[in-house]
Amino acid sequence: MNNSLTNTVRLLWAGLRALLVLTLVTGVIYPLVVTGIAQGLFSDQANGSEIKSDGKVVGSSLIGQPYNLPLKKGQETPEPDLKWFQGRPQNGLGTNTVNTQYKLILSGATNRSADNKDLIDWVTAAKAAVVKDNSVNGYTVKPSEVPADAVTSSGSGLDPDISPQYADIQVHRIAEKNGLSVAQVQKLVDDHTDGRTLGFIGEPRVNVLELNIALKDLAAKS
Repeated sequence: MNNSLTNTVRLLWAGLRALLVLTLVTGVIYPLVVTGIAQGLFSDQANGSEIKSDGKVVGSSLIGQPYNLPLKKGQETPEPDLKWFQGRPQNGLGTNTVNTQYKLILSGATNRSADNKDLIDWVTAAKAAVVKDNSVNGYTVKPSEVPADAVTSSGSGLDPDISPQYADIQVHRIAEKNGLSVAQVQKLVDDHTDGRTLGFIGEPRVNVLELNIALKDLAAKS
């Protein structure tokens, strides 16, 4: 009887030691090492790829955000603030109570086929709006010039980037709304256009938040 009790105590103590060692290694040491490596080598990514303006965090380079006017009485969908560069449409999951204008707790694609009536209506309306909003005195946008990313949401609905083509057709409107020259605004776009990753992955892109921060600074100096 005493031997059985002694063996039981030994087994319990061995199990407790194993638990303590594993807790220390996997619950304390390993997370600290991984966190230290992440902060030392990939600090920006580890902290959310934050973007700052005037010393304050204003967003992440990985998540898009809207540039809209305040809602008017009776409005359900805000109008875009046309003094800013606009990002991709934000109807990745359609318009519903949990997915409107980047106010998302979910992300995803529309999952609608190319011949779906709702998708066709969205794209048609978006293209007409892009043409109308960006056609200003002396510059007219042709429907054939509107790129796909200007009228469709991304797979996540949270894409922070637009194509250089979509940025380019906004240049004249941005210049007019902010009292800047077309050359000044075009240079902003060119300076904030990133090429393909490693020269061959993905497509050239423009981060809308970073571009609008640069636009704000330029407008303040003019």
